[in-house]
Amino acid sequence: MDLSDNKKKMLAGELFLGFTPELIRDRKRCSEACHRFNTAGEVSRRRWVELWRDIVQDPRPTPTQLPNQEDDDALFEDDPWVMAPVHVDYGTNVRIAPTAMVNFNCTILDSCLVTIGPRTLIGPSVSLYSGTHPLDPEVRNGTAGPELGKDIHIEEDCWLGGNVIVLPGVRIGRGATVGAGSVVTKDVAPFTCVAGNPARFIRKIKTNMDPSQGSEAAGKENEAHEVKHEVLSLPTGVTP
Repeated sequence: MDLSDNKKKMLAGELFLGFTPELIRDRKRCSEACHRFNTAGEVSRRRWVELWRDIVQDPRPTPTQLPNQEDDDALFEDDPWVMAPVHVDYGTNVRIAPTAMVNFNCTILDSCLVTIGPRTLIGPSVSLYSGTHPLDPEVRNGTAGPELGKDIHIEEDCWLGGNVIVLPGVRIGRGATVGAGSVVTKDVAPFTCVAGNPARFIRKIKTNMDPSQGSEAAGKENEAHEVKHEVLSLPTGVTP
């Protein structure tokens, strides 16, 4: 289906009008899908995946159901785990990779693209805000004025602690850790720990996964784990 000029502007990060009939309908569809997901209760893994795919409008058909519940659940072991409740604006601009996990009470404003890479862990009550508004109140003009946004990309093997906020245009590099309660306003380099408001560099993560570290990181997995735990325990705005 052809996109309207207004929606093209939204996806391109240009000024657009958020309260046109088209976008109101799009948000209402997503809100209803989120409600079904959040109120589903105890359902099978198959049904959970179906409800999530409805939110993000993933058209892939589910595989043929197997008679044994555990065997059927295993068909979806690579699908992302998203815990209810979740709150999403449009859904169609969210991409969560296989084996990623999003804990409960996540909010995603996806007027622009929001991506979460494989094996990335998102803590509870994390907010990903790809949308923003003009600073000039005359231009902003409430619901009658324009808004805009920038993509958010969280790469593979990242870990975001609880209550992290990620602002528009941010890219969090591979293997990075963001301390609980942090507000991420700019890009985070791969294999680094950041924390605070605004989030600031704490230290490099020692890991064999980082090609720049080579064999230097060999045998230091436990130390790397301790670093991650320490960073996630830091109060917001505090650096060691």
